[in-house]
Amino acid sequence: MSTAIKDLHPKAIWENFYKLTQVPRPSEHEEKARIFMLNWAEENHIEAKMDEAGNIIMSKPATPGMENRKPVILQGHMDMVPQANKSVNHNFETDPILPRIDGEWVSATETTLGADNGIGISSILAILESKEIQHGPIEALFTNDEETGMYGAIGLEPGELQGEILLNTDSEQDGELYMSCAGGVDVNVEFKYKEEAYTPVAGEIALKLTLGGLHGGHSGVDIHLGRMNANKEMFRFLKEAVSEYGARLAHYNGGTLRNAIPREAEAVVTILSEDKTDFMAAVDEFFSTLRREYGFIEDRLVFKAEEISLPKTLLPEEIQDDLINAVVACHNGVYRMIPDAPEVVETSSNLSIVRTSEGLVEIQILVRSSSETMKMALASELESTFALAGARVEFDGAYPGWEPNFKSDILNLMKKIYPRVTGKEADVKMMHAGLECGIIGANYPGLDMISFGPTIKHPHSPNEKVEISTVETFWKLLVAVLESIPEKD
Repeated sequence: MSTAIKDLHPKAIWENFYKLTQVPRPSEHEEKARIFMLNWAEENHIEAKMDEAGNIIMSKPATPGMENRKPVILQGHMDMVPQANKSVNHNFETDPILPRIDGEWVSATETTLGADNGIGISSILAILESKEIQHGPIEALFTNDEETGMYGAIGLEPGELQGEILLNTDSEQDGELYMSCAGGVDVNVEFKYKEEAYTPVAGEIALKLTLGGLHGGHSGVDIHLGRMNANKEMFRFLKEAVSEYGARLAHYNGGTLRNAIPREAEAVVTILSEDKTDFMAAVDEFFSTLRREYGFIEDRLVFKAEEISLPKTLLPEEIQDDLINAVVACHNGVYRMIPDAPEVVETSSNLSIVRTSEGLVEIQILVRSSSETMKMALASELESTFALAGARVEFDGAYPGWEPNFKSDILNLMKKIYPRVTGKEADVKMMHAGLECGIIGANYPGLDMISFGPTIKHPHSPNEKVEISTVETFWKLLVAVLESIPEKD
């Protein structure tokens, strides 16, 4: 089944995509992907190099008669988000992805698929290897480590590229052209403490709370969909558990990636055995509450408690209480819509990761906004929330948004081409997610940019899938745009 995707159309994209699924390339571990790309370039007689930031840059001369067209940069990122269901033991650093055809979609087997941005990457490779498509001078930029902080784009030096137009292939909705995107900043929180040796009181027991089965998804493009954040709801229950049953928190682990809505969380607490029946009833009641509040969205929700061995340590009670109160107070989700475009999210935050280890609680929150001032206003609000609880807060990984250019030549060209290729008008959008266009544009002022792609659902989660028919539409549009690039001024 896995190799069947190579027979889909357009074959040039799907064959390259299948090869890419066999190359482990989780964020921060793209060594094998870089080797694959360089070997691919050598086999196809394409000029290629790797820059100091780990980006791969390829170039292809214009086809005869197209030498005077404006040079174009085709751009996508090499890494993929590594998310797997607990039902599989998948090592993203060594194991290939197992893609499969599921009706009108291609998905993976219990893991992320890597269509984000593997389909874009594969389309660029298909352009580079084609001997039939007419185009002007092309540069291909395959960026490193986009998903964890856009570090490849940040490290791209001015002067590496000569193109005048950039076509970003990292959008995820057929029929939409993106002309701007949000910027972001990481809010990193730490509570440090001295671990307390735990001497159980007679009759105490330990319970492991598990919240899971959630859809999760992209913390930018999916943030407005009302999906449950496992961290927020687990701490909502922990506050009740401490207040009503005197529970003590021993361990917590929720979320895995800064840019994914957390799908799972686990907490270990201790209570008196005499309270177990009432506590388990409270677990069932909270489960019913969550199903009532989220059942129309989270159809596979799990919330349960099971007795386990007593832990060796507990969080100090003051740290526990400060942590719980701060997380419950922490803003999560949409913060504001764009005043002039109220259907578009302007500012949001995602309580991505909360975990405890020896003497340390770590929390990661990703703030996104198309407004630089609102981005920092929300980040400051979150800083105050946790600082009042006694935590250390730092900002990191800030990157700029991509300002819209309504006079963009490439935007206007694609708006004309789109109905000719698809029979319908394109919908011009602003994306509430981080595209590398903002960072690249800061290093290359005047670069004319647009972002587009096929329909990809549930990126950054094991439910990720790409719609087969839209890949062909995307391909036709990409080819038509390259053939229509205007001459140099």
